Amino acid sequence: MRTVGATEEHAVRTGASGAASPHRTRVLPLLLLALCSLTALFATATPARAADSAPVTQAAYFADRLREDPVYVTDQLPREIPRSTAPDFARLAKKTGVPTYVLVLPGLSGVDGKQLLGAVHDRLGRDGLYVLVDDTQVAEATAYGVRAPADAASTVAQYELPYDAGPLLSFERFVDVVALGGEKAAARAEAARENYGDDGPADMYIGPSDRRNQSFLTGILLTGVPLLILLTAGYARRRRRRSGAERRVPRWFVPGAAVLSAAAIVLTAPAVFDQTRSSAAPPPTPADLSARVERVAAGLKQDPVYADPESPRVLDARQLDRLHDRIRDFRRSAGGGPVFVSVVPQTPESESAGDPMLFAAAVHAKEREDGLYVIADPGDGTIDFYNHGLRRDTNHLSFNLPDSVTFGDSRAEEADDHLLGERLDRLMDFLDKTPRTDRPGSEPAPAAAPRAADEDTLPPLFATDFWPGLFVGAVLALLLSGIVAGAVWIVTALRRWRSPEPEPAGLLPVTSPTEPSASYLRRTAHPELITLTGEFINAEGNARAWDCLDAAMLLLDGDPDRARRPGTDPATLTAVVVLARAGRAALTGDTNDLCCGVNPLHGPAVSRHHVRVSAEAAEGNRRRLLPVCEPCRDTAIAQPGGIPGRLLRLPASTSGDGGRPPYYDATDGPLTAVPGGITRLIGKVRETAGVH
Repeated sequence: MRTVGATEEHAVRTGASGAASPHRTRVLPLLLLALCSLTALFATATPARAADSAPVTQAAYFADRLREDPVYVTDQLPREIPRSTAPDFARLAKKTGVPTYVLVLPGLSGVDGKQLLGAVHDRLGRDGLYVLVDDTQVAEATAYGVRAPADAASTVAQYELPYDAGPLLSFERFVDVVALGGEKAAARAEAARENYGDDGPADMYIGPSDRRNQSFLTGILLTGVPLLILLTAGYARRRRRRSGAERRVPRWFVPGAAVLSAAAIVLTAPAVFDQTRSSAAPPPTPADLSARVERVAAGLKQDPVYADPESPRVLDARQLDRLHDRIRDFRRSAGGGPVFVSVVPQTPESESAGDPMLFAAAVHAKEREDGLYVIADPGDGTIDFYNHGLRRDTNHLSFNLPDSVTFGDSRAEEADDHLLGERLDRLMDFLDKTPRTDRPGSEPAPAAAPRAADEDTLPPLFATDFWPGLFVGAVLALLLSGIVAGAVWIVTALRRWRSPEPEPAGLLPVTSPTEPSASYLRRTAHPELITLTGEFINAEGNARAWDCLDAAMLLLDGDPDRARRPGTDPATLTAVVVLARAGRAALTGDTNDLCCGVNPLHGPAVSRHHVRVSAEAAEGNRRRLLPVCEPCRDTAIAQPGGIPGRLLRLPASTSGDGGRPPYYDATDGPLTAVPGGITRLIGKVRETAGVH
C-alpha cells in the first residue's frame, strides 16, 4: 500500500509539472492498475483476522467510548459499580462547569492512571477535565485546556471520605470541590490534610461480622442487664436480712426496673445500630449482571480469542496469530472441536463474583456452541478451562495439566503478561495430546453466585448471633453477681496462665496474632499437641486424627517436648499447631479439609476466595485464590485492602534482617501446602520426611 501511495504522489507531481512524456502518461495508469490488482490479490489471500486480531490499545478503546458518551462505566464491576449508575455520574459531571470526561474502571494493575488519561485525551482530541474512577474512589484527574482544581479536589475526596465511601460519593465530593474554584478548593484541600492526616475518618459501613457482633451484644444486654439487676437486688436483700435492716422500697420496684431496662434496650438498640447495608454499592439490575457476558459472547462469535479491551494487553500480535492457528488446526483435526479463549479478569465485583467456572458457563449458555472454554485472567495470570461438549477426556484435562500452565511459575509471576501467550500455547499442546472420548464431555453445574441484591444487605439486628447472646448475657450476669464467681475466674485465669490450654476454635480468628513471636508459637504448639495426644488415646481409632498426630510428630522428630524448646523453626511450630487443631477437630467428627490460607492460626476455612495479598503500590493489585475463614472472607468482601494486614507473617528463624514476608513466602517447607488443605499438608510433611 505504501508503494501505491508513493507512485500516486509521484504521478501527481509529474502531471502538475508538465514534464512527463506522452509515453509515460499512457504507461502510468496501466502500472497503477497492475499494482492495485496485486494489492487486492494479496489482501484476498491474507486471512481477515490478521487485521482484526491486532489488539486495540486501552487508550484508543476508551477514547472511542468517550466519543460516544462523556461518561463510561465499565461492565466488569456490576456488584460494586453497576453500569446503570452512569446517569448519576453524568449528572454530577455537569456540575463542574467545564467539559468533563469520566472513566469508571476496575483498579488498573500496573497501569499509570495519569498516563492513561493523557493518552485518552490525545486520542479523543478534546480539552476538558478527565477523571479516572476505580472501584473505590477517584483515582486520578487531570485538566487539559481548562481551568479546574483537579489535584485539590482529588485530595479532598481522598482525605475527607473513608475508604468504604464508594466511588459515586467520592466523585460527588470531587465535583463539589471542583465547583468551588481554585482558591477555595486549595484551602479545602489543605484543611483536609491538617484535619485528617494519616488517620482518616471512620468507616461508613460495617460488615456482616460486625452486625453479628451487634446482635450478639444486644442479646447479652437484653438478658444480662435485667438479670444482673435481679441478682444484685437479691444479694442486697439477703445482706439486709442478715443485718436486720428494714426494706425501704416496694416489692415490685426491682422487677419493674428489670422490665423497664429490657424495654429500653429493645427500643434503643435499633436506633443505635441502624445500619442496613455493608457497602455503598447500589443493587445492580439484571442488565448490569449480563452486560459483560453478552459482550464477551458477542466477541467470541466473531473471533475465538477475545482479549478484554479494558485490560492491559498480555498477548502480542505474534502470540495472537499463533493461538489462532493452533485453535484452527485443533478444530480441523480428527476428534477436535471449537476452543474459545476469553482473556478477561475475574474479580469478586464481577457478575460471577470472581468464579471463572460460573463465568464460562454463562458465556457458553449465551454462545450456544459447544467446545472448550478457556478463561485467562490478565490480572493474576491464572488459566481455567471447562469442557462443554468437547469429545476429550475431561478428567485428564482437569487433573494432569501441570500447575505451571494453570497458575504459572516464578517466571510468570514476575512477568507483566504472566507469560499467558506461552502458557496458552502449552495448553493447546496438552489439549492435542488429551485422549479422545466417544461421548461429549461436560462440566458439573456451577454453584450460583450470591444474589447481588442481598450481598450487601445486613441481616436484621434481632437475628443471627442475637440468640446466643441471650444465653451469654444470662451467664455473664450470673458470673458478675458474686465474689465467688470472680474468685473462681481469677484462679482459673492464673491456672491457665501457668499451664495454657488450647483456645476454642470459634475464638481463634479473633485471638490469633498476625505476627506471632517464637515464644507464642512454642506456648501454643506444645499444649495443642499434648491435648491431641490425650484425646486421641481416650478416643476410638480415628484415621484422620492419627494422620494429623503422626505428621505433627514427624515434624518434631518424634519428640513432643521439642515444641517448647527454643530454636525450633517457627514454620515447623505453625504446622504443628495447624495439624494438632485439625486432629482435634477430626475427633469431634469435623472433617473440613480447608484451613484459613490468610492466617492458618485462624483455624478452619469456610470457602475459597480471590483475595488481595499485597498492599504495596509497587507490587500492584496482586490477588491469590486462598481458603478463608469467615472473618477473613468478610474482610475480603467488605474491605479487600485489609487482607494484606491479616496475612500471617512468621518471625525469622535465623539471624538476618528480621523481615516478615507472608508465611507461604517465608519458607519452602511443608507449611507452604496449607492453602491446599490439611490432606495436602500431611502429604507434604511425609514427603519431606521420606515417609510413604
